[in-house]
Amino acid sequence: MRLDIWLLVGAALVLCAIIAVRISHRIGLPSLLAYLGLGLLLGLPGIGIEFHDAELAQTLGWAALVLILVEGGLTTSWRHVKPAVPVALALATVGIGVSIAVVGVAAHWLLGLDWRLAFLLGTVLAPTDAAAVFSVLRRLPIPHRLAGILEAESGFNDAPVILIVVLLSTTDAHGPGPWLVVPLMAYELAAGAAVGLVTAWLGIFALRRAALPASGLYPIAVMSLAVGSYGAATLIHSSGFMACYLCALALGNARLPHRPATRGFAEGIAWLAQIGLFVMLGLVAEPSDLPAQVIPALVAGSVLVLVARPLSVWASTLGFGVSRKERIFLSWAGLRGAVPVVFATVPLSEGVPGADRLFALVFVIVVVFTLLQAPTLPPVARALRISAEGEAQDLDVEAAPLEQLQADLLQVRIPEDSALSGVEIFELRLPAKASITLIVRDGRSFVPGPTTVLRGGDVLLVVATADVREATERRLRAVSRRGKLAGWFGEKGD
Repeated sequence: MRLDIWLLVGAALVLCAIIAVRISHRIGLPSLLAYLGLGLLLGLPGIGIEFHDAELAQTLGWAALVLILVEGGLTTSWRHVKPAVPVALALATVGIGVSIAVVGVAAHWLLGLDWRLAFLLGTVLAPTDAAAVFSVLRRLPIPHRLAGILEAESGFNDAPVILIVVLLSTTDAHGPGPWLVVPLMAYELAAGAAVGLVTAWLGIFALRRAALPASGLYPIAVMSLAVGSYGAATLIHSSGFMACYLCALALGNARLPHRPATRGFAEGIAWLAQIGLFVMLGLVAEPSDLPAQVIPALVAGSVLVLVARPLSVWASTLGFGVSRKERIFLSWAGLRGAVPVVFATVPLSEGVPGADRLFALVFVIVVVFTLLQAPTLPPVARALRISAEGEAQDLDVEAAPLEQLQADLLQVRIPEDSALSGVEIFELRLPAKASITLIVRDGRSFVPGPTTVLRGGDVLLVVATADVREATERRLRAVSRRGKLAGWFGEKGD
């Protein structure tokens, strides 16, 4: 086929995928289901696109997961995730172990799989999926602590699971013995975390001092740093997934120029990665193999969702002050997505006996239980009375450096439910070296005066010298959360 035909077909597929995102968003489903269905459709005899290279699928899947994890880290609020990190780490380690054991034993006794294949099934199904969790939870009004636990867990749990999948799939007799698995995992996670954080620190140091000639270079630099941390970590045989997620998390929460533009760029790249990944996985699956796995998938998936996940949540949250209602929601919100299907390509590429059946089984489990769990999360949250529908959104602040003036230009978008609405500018009590120079309201720009009243939906242009920029942002956030008397309420805007 000629290049122009490929470009036309590719553009049509992306546009179809964008339409599928709109439809899935309205009905509360992760868009991955539409992409998987599109891949299956393209592989049917009517269209006939063949793709059966498991090794290439694994490589492309790895690359897509790196981009998805980077986007997840860049768009995650550290302020929300920080209190949840201990629980998330417990879920990503202890919880993973409990889930693998329960599903593995059940798959051996109930489905007749040999022990190796049974524990491979338990392992690839253990991690929650970052793309599915982010796409559903970020439009679900739940407390920041719960959302932080689920987001951080989905970012952390890929790293230990992939090591176990590779160890179970390899046929190398000289691989590490069972007694070395835990120390090896600890090294990979710790070294990967160190590489990611060091890379982020160096990147923050450089980007804060470099005045790049175009704003579009900042998102590229940030994405390159996060993706590069993956490669650097794997060179020293540590966890690249842990490195790129923590690097992106640190970069996304640092005071860097053009942060909203960086997040928007990362989201676009992640959407393309998701589209390509899920369509490819749909092509890898054999439609004729799927019907035979429906009953085994219902059995294994029921054990995973109703037994293994609740047990892993209970075991991981002991001593962390997690309530019974929160445990129930965490159990039901452990969404699976592309990650288990990508991990199932590892046994395929290694030629593990029964890997074809394992891939088909995982594929059906992901589709069926995503259809079951994702749409029911909002009613489950309401039934458990853990919704946080009245919680205000935080301010969206973008900064551009004005090097010659030794100042920063801040662009502040006021959410509709912000307490900034109704506040007069003089009541903000911004630092003396900061000033609101322009307001954009309903498509019209004007220069405000001291008594101009702010409204939800306004876009403010604030000029602040470098030494008061952070104090200016903190004051704006404080007033946005608690109003002009924020200081009396102890709100500092951190």
